[in-house]
Amino acid sequence: MHHILHTGRFFIRNTYQTAWHKCCSSFANMMRAVCVDVPGGPENLLLRTVSRPQPKGGEVLIKVHATALNRADLLQRRGLYPPPPGESDIIGLEVAGTVDTLGPGVKGDWRPDDRVMALLSGGGYAEYVSVPEELLMLIPPNLTLCQAAAIPEAWLTAFQLLVFIAQVKEGEVVLAHAGASGVGTAAIQLVRLFGAVPVVTAGSPEKLKMAENLGAAAGFNYKEESFAQGVHDFTGGKGANIILDCIGGCNWEQNVSSLATDGRWVLYGTMGGRAVEGDLLGKLLSKRGHLLCSLLRSRSLQYKADLVMAFSHRVLPCFSEQPASLRPVIDSTFNLEDIAEAHRHMEANKNTGKIVINVIPQNQDTQ
Repeated sequence: MHHILHTGRFFIRNTYQTAWHKCCSSFANMMRAVCVDVPGGPENLLLRTVSRPQPKGGEVLIKVHATALNRADLLQRRGLYPPPPGESDIIGLEVAGTVDTLGPGVKGDWRPDDRVMALLSGGGYAEYVSVPEELLMLIPPNLTLCQAAAIPEAWLTAFQLLVFIAQVKEGEVVLAHAGASGVGTAAIQLVRLFGAVPVVTAGSPEKLKMAENLGAAAGFNYKEESFAQGVHDFTGGKGANIILDCIGGCNWEQNVSSLATDGRWVLYGTMGGRAVEGDLLGKLLSKRGHLLCSLLRSRSLQYKADLVMAFSHRVLPCFSEQPASLRPVIDSTFNLEDIAEAHRHMEANKNTGKIVINVIPQNQDTQ
């Protein structure tokens, strides 16, 4: 009888320990992430506990320290910009953090705790994200993780538009709309780096002053003046060789007027509407203008890998120069719990530069 009871107690103890280990293992495979059950306003952003992604072949699992907002995030939250097929439905297009786990078949020399930043198709508003290793970049040692989170989407977009799409040349004039945005602040610095001349539009004197401090040769307040006239005066009537346009419809006449003969008008957003009324094609034809359209999120992995590689070789070292010739511009930081307020801040067009989200609170992030 004694042996039966002892065996029973042993069995119960083992069952309890097994259950405890399963519970701990299950908890360890979870993470916090921002979810959207119903498309709508910022109040629909919900912080939840969800399953942690597992790295597939050729992927690296990143422990996310910070992410950053992009206009595409606002559209996705409203149900207007779904992720590409097969990608995470969690919002977020860029992160900075540390390497946690390597998936099978990873070829690069990545090691646990390496400080990395990455371009994503989704999944950034979370504590962990799994990323193809081709989209990882080592963070320059002089940058914090918070600063690094402001780089991947904005800087790779600006680099893609200038180099892959418009093929900017030394001495050309580049007009960048939304010059105080994340892409705009990156474009100003890249245009200078490539030996061209940046001019910008923005909606306040403060934003124009900041753009000037970054290297803009001229700036035009689109709320108070004709930027087409400003470009005409600045270039002596020749016009801008390249226009980086995230506004679209409402600006089309001024854009065509601002464009130089044989100029390249690069459209990468339609914040000002998609509809166009008038003689767009006739006016563009008279200038032999090129209308080029580009998105980044929906590009193939190979295209993004080539972009990351080119950026890493040509631009990334400039962040480490002393003094650094390039710097990410950060408007403000929010904790993940305050993601709705961060979205409201961007929707109100209050930001100058990037809005960064600390996934790990700064007082816990010693890196």
